[in-house]
Amino acid sequence: MNLEPTGERMILEHYKSSPEDYVIYLLHIATYDFAEQYTAGKRVLDYGCGSGYGAARIARNAAHVTAVDVAQDAVDYARSQHQADNLRFDRIDPTRPLPFADASFDTVLSFQVFEHVQDTSGYLSEIRRVLTPGGRLVLVTPDRSTRLLPLQKPWNRWHLKEYDSAGLRRRVERYFPSVETLHMSGRRDVIDIELRRCNRLRWLALPFTLPFIPDRARVAMLNAVHAVRDRGAKPTQALEFDFDESVISIGKDLSPSLNLIIVATKD
Repeated sequence: MNLEPTGERMILEHYKSSPEDYVIYLLHIATYDFAEQYTAGKRVLDYGCGSGYGAARIARNAAHVTAVDVAQDAVDYARSQHQADNLRFDRIDPTRPLPFADASFDTVLSFQVFEHVQDTSGYLSEIRRVLTPGGRLVLVTPDRSTRLLPLQKPWNRWHLKEYDSAGLRRRVERYFPSVETLHMSGRRDVIDIELRRCNRLRWLALPFTLPFIPDRARVAMLNAVHAVRDRGAKPTQALEFDFDESVISIGKDLSPSLNLIIVATKD
């Protein structure tokens, strides 16, 4: 089966369609590779699994991976593409608590999801509930300090809010006493591909993303722009590149920072 691309789903057959898509793919792969130190031999919840490629990747070394998403088509696609004895895909209702008992998981992964969440308090408290004592949350979200102008709303029409390092840490610390903040960067010529994309989009979208524009109007205007752009899109062929995820770095105080990584431990 096919899964409709939305710009928020990493679908492997599309990842070499452009340098920009390939760099985004590498950022995703580097994130899951980084997480393996917290998932190997563990019971893992991949909270917002999308097309499922990342959950399948960590299932190679995890004890068990439960991967969930709010979109049924994404779950159906993931099930059709990735099968393993220790891997399960389920749809969840975002308006209800997670359908898991307390202390069900050693590690929860939340990759490129937090920026979509309206009720971040409920989201984090549910993650805390299903984690074992000493369990870890690994949360990754875009770094607004790189992507947006001060006070600017997201130019990504699917994002409700984007965070800087201090704001994200304050939000997570309400639920987890031990929080480490890291940044994702990489080899400058590669990172510049994503920086140029973000810079172009933040200026193009500025009329729609000023702080006083209501969110409903912002999304409607961005949807209209995308509809016009998509009508003129042409099929693309897979490209080849001479670099891979090894050029991506994760660590403290890296700059320029494309993504924020939180590693939080439950007491």
